[in-house]
Amino acid sequence: MMASGKNAKKNRKAVPVVSRKQGLPWLTIAAVAVILILAGGIFAVVLNKADENNAKAESLAAFRPSESNMDPSTQIEGIYAGANPELKNGTLEYPDYKVAIHVSSTDRVAYNKFPPIGGPHDAVWAACNGVVYDTPVRNENMVHPLEHGAIWIAYNPATIAAGDLDKLKALVENKSFMVLSPYTDLTTPISLQAWAHQLQLTSASDPRIEQFVTALRTNQFVTPEFGASCDQPSFDTVNPPALDTSPIDTASAIPMDGGTLAPDTSEMPAEGSTVELPVDPSASDSATTPETSGAADSTTEDTATSTAGSTAKSTESAPTS
Repeated sequence: MMASGKNAKKNRKAVPVVSRKQGLPWLTIAAVAVILILAGGIFAVVLNKADENNAKAESLAAFRPSESNMDPSTQIEGIYAGANPELKNGTLEYPDYKVAIHVSSTDRVAYNKFPPIGGPHDAVWAACNGVVYDTPVRNENMVHPLEHGAIWIAYNPATIAAGDLDKLKALVENKSFMVLSPYTDLTTPISLQAWAHQLQLTSASDPRIEQFVTALRTNQFVTPEFGASCDQPSFDTVNPPALDTSPIDTASAIPMDGGTLAPDTSEMPAEGSTVELPVDPSASDSATTPETSGAADSTTEDTATSTAGSTAKSTESAPTS
């Protein structure tokens, strides 16, 4: 039996009424838009950073040492490089800067440059594994790290520009074969030293700093004792031996050629022996060992082994004082 018209109307379900006041979910849309904008911004920053790093690596490519270009630092404007280098056993030797000549802790050397860049030095090297010294350090201790392939950045605390010291600290801190210290009476605000090389500058933003570091830091073709360590547990990094700024008595000082002192043959590796080559996990593209050095690029291994008498030149144990 069919339901009457009135009953049928009662049994119909009411159609939901949409209020005209109920608009689109603008808060949700706005939140999604903000997220998309932030994500796009982050992506753009990452992309720009990658582009900057690539451009930086390309600009420094010409300063990476190789067998065909053993000392690319000579391309740097204003650099001093030791005169008349002689190629011996695959390494450039500089006649004015004798290797492995050790002096005592009380000796002074009549260096030909200040800060010095080579020559006789203390047997105990200043720790150079990313150390930032707060006080000027004795020349004879600071020259020894250069023999190991370190870069020594010196600055004049009286003339360095505001903010430049922080830039130099960021370049050095926790970087192997890098060391920073103030230097009394430095003629320029900043001076970079490697073995037989020096570059004096006025600004920490100068691109030549990274060129210098790229070309000379652990450069196997220039470093006399390539493969030697920068670690030196016996050296007091808080109260290091102080820089002596008094006039040098040339009559009693050790001359640049070492005088009667003979090279320390214990630093010279035996033919066919191996040395441990330091690998710096924190090293950036702007400061690396040459691709032919034999030191493997690694973030997990601390050392790589190379055969002495070919590219590696020496290994040292920290001398006891």
